[in-house]
Amino acid sequence: MATIIPVSSFDYVVFGATGDLTQRKLLPALYQRFRDGQIPESSRIIGASRTELGTEDFRARARDALLSFVPAGDIDEAKLRGFLDHLFYVAVDALGEDGWGELKRMLDERPDRIRPFYLATSPDLYGAICRSLDRHGLIGENTRVVLEKPIGKDLKSARAINDAVGAVFPESQIFRIDHYLGKETVQNLLALRFANTIFERLWNADVIDHVQITVGETVGVEGRAGYYDTSGALRDMVQNHILQLLCLTAMESPISLDADSVRDEKLKVLRALKPITAADVQTVTVRGQYAAGAVGGQPVTGYQTDLGDHPSSRTETFVALKLEVRTWRWAGVPFYVRTGKRLPKKHSEIVVQFRASPFSIFPSESFGREPNRLVIRLQPEEGMKLEVMTKDPGPGGMRLRPTNLDISFEEAFKQRYPDAYERLLMDVVRGNATLFMRRDEVEVAWAWADTLLKAWAERPEPPRPYAAGSWGPTAAIALIERDGRTWHEELA
Repeated sequence: MATIIPVSSFDYVVFGATGDLTQRKLLPALYQRFRDGQIPESSRIIGASRTELGTEDFRARARDALLSFVPAGDIDEAKLRGFLDHLFYVAVDALGEDGWGELKRMLDERPDRIRPFYLATSPDLYGAICRSLDRHGLIGENTRVVLEKPIGKDLKSARAINDAVGAVFPESQIFRIDHYLGKETVQNLLALRFANTIFERLWNADVIDHVQITVGETVGVEGRAGYYDTSGALRDMVQNHILQLLCLTAMESPISLDADSVRDEKLKVLRALKPITAADVQTVTVRGQYAAGAVGGQPVTGYQTDLGDHPSSRTETFVALKLEVRTWRWAGVPFYVRTGKRLPKKHSEIVVQFRASPFSIFPSESFGREPNRLVIRLQPEEGMKLEVMTKDPGPGGMRLRPTNLDISFEEAFKQRYPDAYERLLMDVVRGNATLFMRRDEVEVAWAWADTLLKAWAERPEPPRPYAAGSWGPTAAIALIERDGRTWHEELA
């Protein structure tokens, strides 16, 4: 069984408490931590938004959300009632003065406890909310502020947000959340590399041929069309999630697991990432946009139709890139990354492809020459798989075939694994910022993304169409196959 370590008592204030993120992710995550006994009985979760609600109304909404988004097998009616008793609500105007006095009165009842403020709002409100927190005397040594992505849409806007929040909070109290970093597999990547000499000694250009990172989604823009059409796949997924996965895969060993030691090494990877200029875009980038098709056997409309009011959009819903990390360890090893909406399945993984053996003692007819491959699965089922060559059982000579050494974390340890938000929400209470992004990380990532966005603007071509339910434009296949490689076959 997992060891459940309770955290200190807290007052968790969630701005944007009636929004989709709170209902789908934050409340279910907090309920699961309460159900497992990690949240002390004296803790409070205080919802705050402009909507005029009473606490009982908020609890009723929260109950509906939990019954909708928590697996039925995890609903314990007694625990559910106990959790709802810890919920409170205050109507607060982020841009005005209404409600702040009531929030202060509530928090001043218990001034010494840990006080995280989760900003599940538009990033445009981050600065205003932080200034109001400061003006009303709600910030102290035990305060933290959590910022959801996107932190800006480019380097300039990211700096403006960081400046506004940083004018009120010291960097040590700012937690920029990327839920991908809270996944069990992502943290196991650190353990795999730095707690096992067998892998770390092989983790270099001498042994690794290339690395693939895929983050696939089956959904379209859903109710986010307005946001997504001003963002696109590069801003929405590559600049944050995918670059963070790349950093953890490529970084050098930190001197410790201290938050800044880990983040220092990730920052070095971002700084070593080769910029993509206008001269490179034709050969190392592919932009796509989904058209009508079928996902999971169900017909779906194309992106232009889904937008409605903007039928001529050139926003990309798919990106494939060939990236280069210019360090001694990774010289000559390409990192192929891809992400998109309306792909065949929701699937995220990192594939480390090792080089083929330089010489084989086995006759060519005994096996298809298969180099070893390490597959690190992030979703839907977290785990790791090492593909090795083994003898095919039975008489009749030496016939080889690839076999998987497969670890599913949930099956291996016979327990439910907390999801990413559960872990990250509790890390905020602990004050552990290891799995959160530091200001300089965010800004260096945006500087790299801005260069690519500028390169695309200088070579203005519409994104290539791809049928919903496929793995993107055919150009994405050509991107990797012209190097004599192919995307991981299970995704084909």
